[in-house]
Amino acid sequence: MAEQYEYLRTRFTRRRTLVTAGAVAGGLLTGCSGSSGARSSGATASPAPATSHVAGSAVAPFGRHLAFGADPKTRMRISWQVPFAVKQPYVRVGLRPDDLGRRIPAEVRNLYTPGVQGVRPAIEQYYVHAALDGLRPGTTYYYGVGHDGWDPATPAHRAGIASFRTAPATPERFVFTAFGDQGVSAAANANDHVLLRQKPAFHLHAGDICYANVNGSGKTSDGYDPQFWDLFLKQTEPVAKSVPWMVTTGNHDMEAWYSPDGYGGQLARFSLPDSGFDPHAAPGVYAFTYGNVGFVALDANDVSYEIPANLGYTGGRQTQWLDRRLGELRAAADVDFVVVFFHHCAYSTSQHASDGGIRAEWLPLFAKHQVDLVINGHNHVYERTDAVRDGEVGRAVPVGAETDPTRDGIVYVTAGGGGRDLYGFPSGVEDSYEGHATRHDAVKSFHWTKNRTSEPESVEWSRVRYTGFSFLSVEAEAGTSPRLRVSALAQSGRRIDHFEVRRGR
Repeated sequence: MAEQYEYLRTRFTRRRTLVTAGAVAGGLLTGCSGSSGARSSGATASPAPATSHVAGSAVAPFGRHLAFGADPKTRMRISWQVPFAVKQPYVRVGLRPDDLGRRIPAEVRNLYTPGVQGVRPAIEQYYVHAALDGLRPGTTYYYGVGHDGWDPATPAHRAGIASFRTAPATPERFVFTAFGDQGVSAAANANDHVLLRQKPAFHLHAGDICYANVNGSGKTSDGYDPQFWDLFLKQTEPVAKSVPWMVTTGNHDMEAWYSPDGYGGQLARFSLPDSGFDPHAAPGVYAFTYGNVGFVALDANDVSYEIPANLGYTGGRQTQWLDRRLGELRAAADVDFVVVFFHHCAYSTSQHASDGGIRAEWLPLFAKHQVDLVINGHNHVYERTDAVRDGEVGRAVPVGAETDPTRDGIVYVTAGGGGRDLYGFPSGVEDSYEGHATRHDAVKSFHWTKNRTSEPESVEWSRVRYTGFSFLSVEAEAGTSPRLRVSALAQSGRRIDHFEVRRGR
């Protein structure tokens, strides 16, 4: 932690506000079409009180991050942070950077963190959100964020204008990226810059976003510094201001200070699609379709045997929703592939290994609906399975191979090299990746059981392993021969794995 703090001090500076009044609040999002949707973390939804007396002209927005609404063709959510309470925040948006004539009101969600004597003072943070609905498909929009005293369209602030592009009306080729376990570090920052060079349409974040919660057990006894979120959003802004940052919930994202299940912080900081079974209770659970691919984000804390703080908190509702939503996506005529992402691993041999709760609750549904690709984090490495069917290797998928989920089973990818300190593999197990393939032997690992014990297992499915910072870059093609071209890239940009998913061949 000392090394991490030193990096943060040298890279970032900010003005801090230490306020003792306030509460966690989710509220209304007012969009272009006049639609709204309320989100609450358990407190009364209301604007942030003006507890600080700073002129709006002196309060610079930072930490812009985008997310799709439920329909990426017509809905975008723009979020950012301000160091002090502001009045009448808004987004200016238009089709040209010099014509931001449309002004959309935004909403402030203030997040109050009580002080801990001798550890930290009370802290209040201010997150701002605007919902843009009724957008045109396949269109580039320009935007700037502001409030009373800070107009993004004025020459003094015009450098802050950014852009985004909505999903196309009909499927076409696109690229998306993915990783988990990011945090705030030089490695995380470097990964962001390499990722941006892939020109992704959006990014999937498989949880453990910031690591403000150091321990990740979902308890108030966890070590916690909420100001890490300020640093994280500054770090991520160069990418997330233009690339929708589609996050889900990891164990380090359970912040028990804010709500019974620890998701009040996520509700305050992010505006994610409201297409899940209950966006107020489980903000990291949602689905969206982009092009010819359906994406499903899940909260694995609900079914994890390893870290049981929120085990069963949805009462089975998430799993029931998953069954319905996978069935809907698989039945949709315009969806060729279904990709599911969540935090804890179904299949991995690294430090946390595999979670038996994931296997018991969700793998039967993945098989039933023939999911095409599963992306996890949690283990801070890159590891990729062969195609797995009924817990065994359905078909070997060496580097460069092609696989068919309707015949072979499902490939599971652990993409946990987003920037946090790296893990390793079991003693004697070598890395094996593109250009450095080693002998494919069984790996002695384990999985977590319901009573929180680790049960040993010897596995054949661990095909590719890489101990290094990395991320996924996936190219989706539609048309007469749809396919997913999946690549893993090291932080240097070097490719360490690639394979292809095609159905029914």
